[in-house]
Amino acid sequence: MDLNELKTRAQKEIRKAKNLKELDKIFKKYLGKKGEISRIFSSLKGLSEKEKKKLGKEANLVKREVEEMIKEKLKELQGKLRKQKIEKEKIDVTRPGKKLGVGHLHPLTLVQREVLEIFQSLGFSVVLGPEVETEWYNFDALNIPKDHPARDFWDTFWLLRNQKIPNHKSQIPNKFKIQNSKFQKLLLRTHTSPVQIRYMEKHSPPLRIVVPGKCFRHEATDASHEIQFYQLECLMVDENVSVANFKAIIEEFLKRFFKTKIEIRLRPSYFPFTEPSFEIDIRGEKKGNWTELLGAGMVHPNVFKAAGINPKNWQGFAFGVGLDRLAMLRYKINDIRLFYSGDLRFLKQF
Repeated sequence: MDLNELKTRAQKEIRKAKNLKELDKIFKKYLGKKGEISRIFSSLKGLSEKEKKKLGKEANLVKREVEEMIKEKLKELQGKLRKQKIEKEKIDVTRPGKKLGVGHLHPLTLVQREVLEIFQSLGFSVVLGPEVETEWYNFDALNIPKDHPARDFWDTFWLLRNQKIPNHKSQIPNKFKIQNSKFQKLLLRTHTSPVQIRYMEKHSPPLRIVVPGKCFRHEATDASHEIQFYQLECLMVDENVSVANFKAIIEEFLKRFFKTKIEIRLRPSYFPFTEPSFEIDIRGEKKGNWTELLGAGMVHPNVFKAAGINPKNWQGFAFGVGLDRLAMLRYKINDIRLFYSGDLRFLKQF
């Protein structure tokens, strides 16, 4: 076999190789175990010592030269690939970076903040209270007798339901202490109204407060009911507060919140902690159907007495509205459960 002719042929093929795959084929063709140069070494067995020595030396020389050519071509092809990759993936430092996703305030948070801003601008103070309440503040002090339906176990989440907690400093915090009561029970508050009593116990009238917070009810969950929900309590106490004051304030609040004129109507109702009591319905300027919104009334004398205020000298109104309800009306949401689903597809809309 003519080694010079083999070397020349290999050089031409190596120079023409366009990619690593073609170069690998050339390597196997000439330098692989069954390649042409390998076959030359295999054929040396039948030659004389002199011929074997001469041809072997020449074959080794050709082998090294082909290896060197393939190595150089490999560097060349890898360099081209690297350059192409850099061109393809290079970074334009003058381009603006990708914006990071930002968090979204929950729709209930948005509604609560707006509602509080409106009432604060009307002269009301924001007051908070505990979510774990006592039987006294949640029921007794609000003129709700023992046999009232709201006291039923299925409406209330009681804590330590089979036990009574002694009224002793070493066993219960002072904020849960009940005067003239040896024992008391704890529960998850069913409304924000207990904060009325807590605030009136420590502050003298005149009073203007709003109380936002989470409440809990032991009831079936559906599109309009949840076992937990957010409520806003409002209380105004002064010497001559009347239903007219309530009507003026609620109309102003609704006008600012819905950013349109809202018509309201008062329907007689019953709540044990107000007398008289009424439900408030609303409708917009288009005079559509009436929508029930909140319950309200004039503070019952027994509630004032429980808080240590003389009902002969002071009177006031109170109302409670569901922040979830306001959010559903504002954003036209038909299922309260969406607020608590944790679904980012829902939350990212706000």
